[in-house]
Amino acid sequence: MKVFAALAVALTGMSMTSAMAAESPAYQDDRSSATALIQSLYNAIDRKEYLRAWSYYAANTVASAGDDAAKADYETFKKGYENTDFVTLLTGDETQEGAAGSTYYKLPVAIDAVDSAGKHSQFTGCYTVRLAQPSVQDTPPFQPLHIESGELKPASGELEAILPKTCE
Repeated sequence: MKVFAALAVALTGMSMTSAMAAESPAYQDDRSSATALIQSLYNAIDRKEYLRAWSYYAANTVASAGDDAAKADYETFKKGYENTDFVTLLTGDETQEGAAGSTYYKLPVAIDAVDSAGKHSQFTGCYTVRLAQPSVQDTPPFQPLHIESGELKPASGELEAILPKTCE
């Protein structure tokens, strides 16, 4: 979607920031792979749907909905993105390994976050995603594919150049 927007920008001469800010990305909520999940995370951030973005993390389940500490953590999470206009995401090849009824995925990423003033900030790192095998889950709540952790650090440069080759 952003590739098409960039092409449209090049053809019309508009600035990338103004073109992307004016465009609202189509809703994406896909937990079929680690890559799709992380794309959904940033789709939620781009659409300013912070509660949906928050819900992709393992620690933020329905069970913690009434917890005051969880509400405070959510407000901090939300505040961290409130000046983000949009994010461009580049993902590498996901890897997987199994352990005790779960599959863990590692996904290298590079992102370019643009704030409401048009300032670009790049980050690079890895997400760890977990799927507890659905066939062995027999008590509520069901645990879908979710983010266990994301370790990103500031970087600078073109996304292709800063994307980690692998996650260790």
